Amino acid sequence: MVVATETDLRTGPALQKAVRAFAKEDRARSWRLLIVTMVVLFGAEAVTALAPWFWLRCVAMLIAGLTSVRMFIFVHDHLHGAIFRDSPAGKAIMWLYSLYSLNPASVWRETHDYHHRNNAKMLGGAIGSFPVVTTRMWKAMSPSQRRWYAFARHPLNILVGYFTIFVGGMCLSSFFRRPTVHWQGPASILLHFGLGVVVSVLTGVWYAGIMAVLMPQFIACMLGSYLFYVQHNFPDIQLRDRRNWDYQFAALNSSSMFDMSPAMHWFTGNIGYHHVHHLNHRIPFYRLPEAMDAVPELQSPTRTSWHPRDIAAALRLKVWDPRAKRMVGWAEL
Repeated sequence: MVVATETDLRTGPALQKAVRAFAKEDRARSWRLLIVTMVVLFGAEAVTALAPWFWLRCVAMLIAGLTSVRMFIFVHDHLHGAIFRDSPAGKAIMWLYSLYSLNPASVWRETHDYHHRNNAKMLGGAIGSFPVVTTRMWKAMSPSQRRWYAFARHPLNILVGYFTIFVGGMCLSSFFRRPTVHWQGPASILLHFGLGVVVSVLTGVWYAGIMAVLMPQFIACMLGSYLFYVQHNFPDIQLRDRRNWDYQFAALNSSSMFDMSPAMHWFTGNIGYHHVHHLNHRIPFYRLPEAMDAVPELQSPTRTSWHPRDIAAALRLKVWDPRAKRMVGWAEL
């Protein structure tokens, strides 16, 4: 790890140039990691569908759910142009998995690219992110607007994100909004649930498709929803108003570093290094730790973790108080 004094820290173009050195894909490494991930994922799903003991099915189902998060990180990075940019085979695999995982590529690219361009900028907006309003905006909202906002940030919405955020939001809402563009939404639902039925029919066990196809994705959607929430909703987050918004400031101060074990960093595809990812989304996920270790300016992020205390603290946050310069909960409102 490189250490620098405060006066040595770079900003602006100098910092962007420093991290740009890591925005280069190692294609052989990308394929190697993808193949290993696919073997683990589909192996776990096969055990879930075929194991003779129910307890083993449950263990394999959990592993499949965790690995599904990692598998989607490949899609995520591909759509950012970080990996498989000019690989027809890689592109085909990424596109198929985006459908299978209820993350149609057309919708994800549209909403997620918007989120990156406007990270922590659009107070009140909810395109590609959880909505955030100020205390003043909250007071001006109608009762129905407040109910929608409260539900969007409610822990239950994260828990059942499989239905609300992915099936409802990513697949159906986007299709009804732009059917000719986002036709992949209904196709994703048909493929996902259709595979569940096929697995149950082929194994002769009615719940095999639920455990091997639907439940791993339920787990992945739940974890993914929380990860995305806490990456931009944490106690020490710093936000600026639209006039003073700055992309680099938002990347380093409005995006968290998620501390977790090496195993969980593997399952989540290093997405916990979120401040690095937001500074340059062309850095492949497997190079994010390398970039953080080499660039001193990235080594003092605001951190969160899987500790119940940190989870509870993040979920209590509801609105931004410009006077206090921090997120506050319902009680403080």
